[in-house]
Amino acid sequence: MAEVVFQGVAKSYGDVKVIEGLDLEIRDQEFMVLVGPSGCGKSTALRMIAGLEEISGGTVSIGGRVVNEVAPKDRDIAMVFQSYALYPHMTIRENLEFGLKIRKLPQAEIDTLVNEAAEILGIAHLLDRKPKQLSGGQRQRVAVGRAITRKPSVFLFDEPLSNLDAKLRVQMRAEISKLQNRLKTTTVYVTHDQVEAMTMGHRIAIMKDGKLQQVGTPLEVYEQPANLFVAAFIGTPPMNFVKATFADGGGTLKAGTFSLPVPASLRGLTGAKDGKAVVVGIRPENVVDPQKPTRGETARLGATVEVIEPLGHEVLVYARLGGDDVVVAKIDPHRAPAYDDKIELVVELDALHLFDAATELRLTA
Repeated sequence: MAEVVFQGVAKSYGDVKVIEGLDLEIRDQEFMVLVGPSGCGKSTALRMIAGLEEISGGTVSIGGRVVNEVAPKDRDIAMVFQSYALYPHMTIRENLEFGLKIRKLPQAEIDTLVNEAAEILGIAHLLDRKPKQLSGGQRQRVAVGRAITRKPSVFLFDEPLSNLDAKLRVQMRAEISKLQNRLKTTTVYVTHDQVEAMTMGHRIAIMKDGKLQQVGTPLEVYEQPANLFVAAFIGTPPMNFVKATFADGGGTLKAGTFSLPVPASLRGLTGAKDGKAVVVGIRPENVVDPQKPTRGETARLGATVEVIEPLGHEVLVYARLGGDDVVVAKIDPHRAPAYDDKIELVVELDALHLFDAATELRLTA
């Protein structure tokens, strides 16, 4: 078993608190993604697992063993960094062998481990080359291969795809996911890219300002964000937000220049009393043109087109509902409006998300 558990973990640099009271359990063989904006503490949390950062409070355990005072080399982990960190004067084979030779393994075992990792990653034909003769994607495969040869209990990835171009990032995302499914090794992956998090993780942990905001499967987090930050951070394009208040006994949401009925699926929410300030969230795929088939209860709103972004398979339309309220809608490219057009949009009411304007927490029944 190689579960990784944070219990009340804190990290401070003097008076500056980087992580506060982090409680998180990463299951054996799980692919867990830590995601959040720069400075949220995700890389610091990863480095505490690796032993590269001292823990100010709480405990980190790997496989049931508290490792707060255990040296990095004795934690049975392997880490892949954002930079490839390859030795430029060594061949790829020598780079893969280096850590194994430091551990004084027999050469026959080293050859077996290196050849196995090279075959898994498709770099067997590159073993006699130097790093400068490889592309960025090939170098990243070598960095991953160096981790594989150690056969650790836990893989740690610190934004490993940040230096690659967009097309190669997509390819490497798939390769790393496939590799983890094959090896079944507990993996902790850090990224600021929510698309990477959604496409790769068995579960994702969203962090902000050193605090854990929500943990769940990608679909759980997408469909039931715990608060405004998670709702805004997860999803491309981001969720639309409109300020409103409850009215008519909690049956209507009144915004600046329009109103929406509260669907039956959202009636009876805790605190849904007249005058209560809320933030209404709706994802762009749930704001559509009237000709598209819809699900559940709907409402129609008039809007004025401000920006159009053609994406080929769909068009993103930024439309002003009135006042300061602008929403993004996904429209069929064959029915795309023009700039400054007056259009009608259909809102799928059962897909609304309601958040307390004061606490920013999701309203629940």
